[in-house]
Amino acid sequence: RRHLKTCDHKSDGRKYRRCRFPIWVDGFLGDVEIRKSLELRDWEKAQATIREWEAEGTLTEPGATPITLAQAQEDFLRDAEARGLRQPTLKKYRVMLAQLTAFGEKEGRPFLSQFDLPALRRFRESWIDGGISALKKLERLRAFYRFAHESGWVSENLPKKLGNPKVSSPPTLPFTKDQMVSILAACPKYSGDAQRLRAFTLLLRYSGMRIGDTATCARDRLNGRRLLLYMQKTNEPVFVVLPQFVVDALDSMAPISERYFFWTGEGDRDTVAGNWRRTLRKIFKAAGVKGGHPHRFRDTFAVDLLLAGVPLEQ
Repeated sequence: RRHLKTCDHKSDGRKYRRCRFPIWVDGFLGDVEIRKSLELRDWEKAQATIREWEAEGTLTEPGATPITLAQAQEDFLRDAEARGLRQPTLKKYRVMLAQLTAFGEKEGRPFLSQFDLPALRRFRESWIDGGISALKKLERLRAFYRFAHESGWVSENLPKKLGNPKVSSPPTLPFTKDQMVSILAACPKYSGDAQRLRAFTLLLRYSGMRIGDTATCARDRLNGRRLLLYMQKTNEPVFVVLPQFVVDALDSMAPISERYFFWTGEGDRDTVAGNWRRTLRKIFKAAGVKGGHPHRFRDTFAVDLLLAGVPLEQ
């Protein structure tokens, strides 16, 4: 009790409970020293508040209900959508948060504040992801907790205390000339549209675009040999001059859409990119190219420019 001057029991000390003057708390919660008024006069309610603080591991206002994990996730995803994050990014957040929810249900932790550092360590131990995937997931978990901390739901961003996983990421290498010849020679062996497949491969190789931007490239972006588009991830304008034989390959295809080279315009952009990835895997296998990946076309494009003397900044 914080006895006021008018209290007859001031001389009895702070532990005298029978008066009705304000109750304060003085002590440590974890490593944090707390000395503040509870804004309560009822001793039982004050004890209940302290027990709640100790159970949650953080301060909650008297009578306040800690936010549930489900509500925190809903608010975070709604904010992410309002910021204009792309659907693939939102999908990855939803997957990570669904795993966090399943873990919380297994351990009986419905409230966000119940996830202390040991619990988060156990959550990370449950991942089966490789090094790079685990690092990306940890970054998404930290972003979620940063939002929760800024919203006042947790006292700190605990995932920042989790060490990064060891990542071994050898650099991808460009395709050699022989490999490019084998890849193009394998296009007619594929049961699909060999002419379209060859044009798609050439555009990947000589434009330096990502596979998603290539798969959804619009016809009006090509003016003669000049290709202009806005990158799907960064919305940055990209400009490059294509070799004439790449333009000829695009013109020789049977059109499937008035607007796009390789997409009908229907369905999801990520779906069409995924379909082309699966097709290219079959081409790499038919060409006998080990470790074939669409991103290596970008590496080939970049190395070719560097060897031609194009400045690194450009």
